[in-house]
Amino acid sequence: MQSFNHLITTRPHEVRQVLISDLHLSPEEPALVQAFLALLDDCLALPSLKRLFILGDWFEVWLGDDVYLSLSEDERTTHWLTPLIVKLKKLRIEGCEILVMHGNRDFLLGQPFCNLFGGALIYEPYTLTIGQQNYRLEHGDALCIDDKKYQFFRKIMRNRLTQCYLLNKSLEKRLAIADKMRKKSQQNNANKAAYIMDVNENAVMQAVTNSDALIHGHTHRPDIHKTIHDKIRYVLGDWRLLDSDKRQQKVSAVIGAVTVDENAGNNNAGFRLFEFNILV
Repeated sequence: MQSFNHLITTRPHEVRQVLISDLHLSPEEPALVQAFLALLDDCLALPSLKRLFILGDWFEVWLGDDVYLSLSEDERTTHWLTPLIVKLKKLRIEGCEILVMHGNRDFLLGQPFCNLFGGALIYEPYTLTIGQQNYRLEHGDALCIDDKKYQFFRKIMRNRLTQCYLLNKSLEKRLAIADKMRKKSQQNNANKAAYIMDVNENAVMQAVTNSDALIHGHTHRPDIHKTIHDKIRYVLGDWRLLDSDKRQQKVSAVIGAVTVDENAGNNNAGFRLFEFNILV
């Protein structure tokens, strides 16, 4: 795994696609928001970038698109989401697709919000072709099948009827429900064995049956793994605030990039993990 203070390398024209996950953005963590804006600046400087994937948990919590869409023009001017939308829209105008997948914290994110910057929702599993290989993309929580209580909760929350029920509640009630669920989740996770909250190897094997490799986030355990059949599982890292007690804070994340050696053509495309560090 290589480390860069920015995504820009000595050969920025080779970067075609960037994949990130588990940013957990919120107004309570402005350093993470600034780090994401810095990444977008890097993406804007990549001359051949064609796609930006956000593989879930983009936000710490998402209570519905109307939280932002219902704001007046004046309210949007000072809202923390507006700078993100402006830069994402600029990136889309430059020709980069922005593809967003649901995570376990932002499953109420809708296409209307993505329309603000020309993005598109994608659904798991999503197949990404890199060179001659097919990569399966997903958030990763569906692979954690040993956590049976969470999987039951996930099944309920991903149901359209449940989501319609939640979105028909007032914002105040949605806030209360989200706060209650977050506290309950923290209590439950504190008593769970570590392996329960990680992926299940059988679930991984089933997921990559018809794919050459798997890319996911969710577990906050970035690494490169080999399955028993020598297929590769890439785990993207969550965005972490380091040195929080210092005047200049550092944010670190493990992200993915699809690169192409222009001298060898598109068939020589490959996927790599990078450690992305930024001072904010």
